[in-house]
Amino acid sequence: MSDTAKPAATPLSAPQKALHKLGLYRDIDLALHLPLRYEDETRIVRLSDAREGEVVQIEARVTHSEVSFGGRKQLVVTVDDGSDTCTLRFFNFYPAQQKALAVGQQVRVRGEIRGGFMGWAMLHPSFRAAGGDLPKTLTPIYPTVAGLPQSYLRKAVLSGLARADLSDTFAPGDLSPLQHDSRQGLWTLHEALAFLHHPRPDVSVDALMDHSHPAWQRLKAEELLAQQLSQLQSRRARAALRAPVLALADGAGSLHQRLLGALPFALTGAQSRVSAEIALDMARPVPMHRLLQGDVGAGKTVVAALAATICMDAGWQCALMAPTEILAEQHFRKLLGWLEPLGITTAWLTGTQKAKDRRAMLALIESGEAKLVVGTHAIIQTKVQFKNLALAVIDEQHRFGVAQRLALRDKLQHASLEPHLLMMTATPIPRTLAMSYYADLDVSTLDELPPGRTPIVTKVVHEARRHEVIERIRAQVAQGRQVYWVCPLIEESEALDLSSATETHAEISAALESPDAKFNVGLLHSRLASDEKKAVMAEFVQGRTAVLVSTTMIEVGVDVPNASLMVIDHAERFGLSQLHQLRGRVGRGAAASACVLLYSTGDAPRLSETARERLRAMAETNDGFEIARRDLEIRGPGEFLGARQSGDAMLRFADLATDDAILEWARHEAPLLLDRHPALANKHVQRWLGTKAEFLKA
Repeated sequence: MSDTAKPAATPLSAPQKALHKLGLYRDIDLALHLPLRYEDETRIVRLSDAREGEVVQIEARVTHSEVSFGGRKQLVVTVDDGSDTCTLRFFNFYPAQQKALAVGQQVRVRGEIRGGFMGWAMLHPSFRAAGGDLPKTLTPIYPTVAGLPQSYLRKAVLSGLARADLSDTFAPGDLSPLQHDSRQGLWTLHEALAFLHHPRPDVSVDALMDHSHPAWQRLKAEELLAQQLSQLQSRRARAALRAPVLALADGAGSLHQRLLGALPFALTGAQSRVSAEIALDMARPVPMHRLLQGDVGAGKTVVAALAATICMDAGWQCALMAPTEILAEQHFRKLLGWLEPLGITTAWLTGTQKAKDRRAMLALIESGEAKLVVGTHAIIQTKVQFKNLALAVIDEQHRFGVAQRLALRDKLQHASLEPHLLMMTATPIPRTLAMSYYADLDVSTLDELPPGRTPIVTKVVHEARRHEVIERIRAQVAQGRQVYWVCPLIEESEALDLSSATETHAEISAALESPDAKFNVGLLHSRLASDEKKAVMAEFVQGRTAVLVSTTMIEVGVDVPNASLMVIDHAERFGLSQLHQLRGRVGRGAAASACVLLYSTGDAPRLSETARERLRAMAETNDGFEIARRDLEIRGPGEFLGARQSGDAMLRFADLATDDAILEWARHEAPLLLDRHPALANKHVQRWLGTKAEFLKA
């Protein structure tokens, strides 16, 4: 090797690789890797004082040790602590363990104690040689992966805790939302982490496990402050970028005014207000980064269309990207119906297009003749070249990953400009999520449904009454109405024991057979070819199909005003947000509408608590914002965030359902710290988020 050659990188050991698998690279990562639970190894319990089911630690002498081959090979050891005896059983053991548990050895044993006919027993307890000082703190048990034993992890965490810079990055002042420890006042970060890694044995284990202890409160404040700082930095960085100025055109001849005049309905107050907010954003020379939230059927598409006309009036192109072809086509049909009479050329792009059609669309987009481009993720493929994209609209934004959203923003062929970004969601964002994970966005809310939407009556019905539901369907189709029946699976599954869509299709078809009238029953699922899906949907939209049996493909993007009944089969298997989205497919016309949540307990005597909470929420309210609030309580923020953080939850310790006071404090503190001490603010963000802050750019 020459003198200038770089030395080969030292290969990582198996435990080091395991640490990296847990995301533990830096000393601060190790310091912030907190225990899942604790074991009390601070005291020795006499066997005569032990109670059934307790985890106890004893010191005793081995009086008997043998390998038994009766039925299954096992190491059977008897120990005596002078007050009683206990049998230890090991089904997996090594010669070294046999030697350590030889007759006469004094051992310290810890495990769950069970009492039986033959006396006390422990199965696979931990053990070591007796003697030595007892720990003075509870023993931490950390989250780990294969190949990373607790002993190695404890040493690594202790080492990281000693080396990490844990100096305070902010002066909390009163910090009123935090609990004060009567002995200690407010905890510093170093004190909080040192305590949580090795808490005193007299501390309340409940307070440790439910994160209500003052040490946990300090960590929550640190974490929420880091998140708020990161969001604020992202917002300010975006304010320094430049975007095309898309001013609202004056005069009756503008596309914007012509579309308003051509719409067959009047805008709601909420639509007018939100459209004005978006217009103001687009007229500024900085990129819009706005989230448009509205309940199912609130009219987000027409707001997006009005924003697109402002963009096109200014001579620029607009793109609308949706996560599924069905949803993208729904948007395309609506927008085409509104904009084609105004002379606007709209391009359509999906991954299933024929090569000839695709080439034609790509040419329209590159030349700029297509002012509006609607499609799926096919829009962001490298072959798609826009002439001058200035507005990107992303529907159901949580279904797209960070890289996909950034790729759409990169389609503006101008080195110094960024496109305006409008993201839409039919899943309303609870207030605490809007304050935390979406704090870098401006949020517009459509909180008013268009007139003519009928309330939906929701009924929770046991599977045993399935025949009654089918009778209800027969009555609806006899009146000329249409019905959705949603199934969770396509084929039989032994694991879930659910009726397949194909079986249900056959069942309903047979039930609707009549010599007097013929009712078509459609079947829609993901394994159909694209043309077949379109044909099935077209038949239903045009009223030639009475009942559509489908998987959850119809969750969003299907608008059939004549459909008045939605049946969701095995509703207990669906998430709350998904149930609400599905329910929103009915009630879109003047007819009274209903949603039946058909549930089954299977072999269990009753539904799980989570499933009961979901179905109860659906039966009690149609309000999407209330549904979202309850969903957050039941499942946490994951469902709402989707891929915003590429699967990495940015909050590990704080709980948005209970820590709103600390969140309010962090929102107030973040701009003060960033303005007065920017270096400390940046240090705080890097300590807590590292590279995760990059995800906020999308």
